[in-house]
Amino acid sequence: MYKTWWKILGSVLVIYTAIAGILIGVPRLPIINESIRNLYFHVPMWFAMIVLFSISVFYSIKSLSSKSEVDDIKAVESVNAGIVFGLLGLVTGAIWAKYTWGQFWSFDPKQNFAAISVLLYFAYLILRNAIDEEQKRAKISAIYNIFAFPMMVVLLFVLPRLKDSLHPGNGGNPGFNSYDLDSRMRMVFYPACLGWILIGYWIYTIRFRIRSIETKQQHN
Repeated sequence: MYKTWWKILGSVLVIYTAIAGILIGVPRLPIINESIRNLYFHVPMWFAMIVLFSISVFYSIKSLSSKSEVDDIKAVESVNAGIVFGLLGLVTGAIWAKYTWGQFWSFDPKQNFAAISVLLYFAYLILRNAIDEEQKRAKISAIYNIFAFPMMVVLLFVLPRLKDSLHPGNGGNPGFNSYDLDSRMRMVFYPACLGWILIGYWIYTIRFRIRSIETKQQHN
């Protein structure tokens, strides 16, 4: 039970936020209106992605010194899981943009930079697949990953703030904390973030176990 409690917690939180996010009332804000409920689904995707990419860069750094195949597998599988959440973040953001800005993709700076940050990690996977020799692949991809992570942070959190943007908290627009996000929304938003992070980590551990089994079979 002690090994699965966090999986149960993550599942319960996601189910709770999915139900409460639809049923619990939200502030009546101009333009955003009921679409503000997407906050419970869109933003947690990015939090989960960032946590998974953080795990990946940690194991990339570790693999450079340990030369461990296990660390390399953990690095790549956390990227694989993180990309899934990055894509979900882009999709939920595009849907939200359609109902608030009038089109799925308006080439808003944060939309563009978010897409580029996900592409950075697609490039990481392509780089790995282009190198056949295991040790060389692990070393080069680890170095790339170490540089890709701070670039991703800059793309998501720094550059959008330097340009005019429709996103809250960027380009002079006030962030959601400046709006009337009442206690009802906080009761759903914070559990949603934690729940999706736990689910993302769960997906990563499953992928890691599968890849470890495949690697052992190949060596045998």
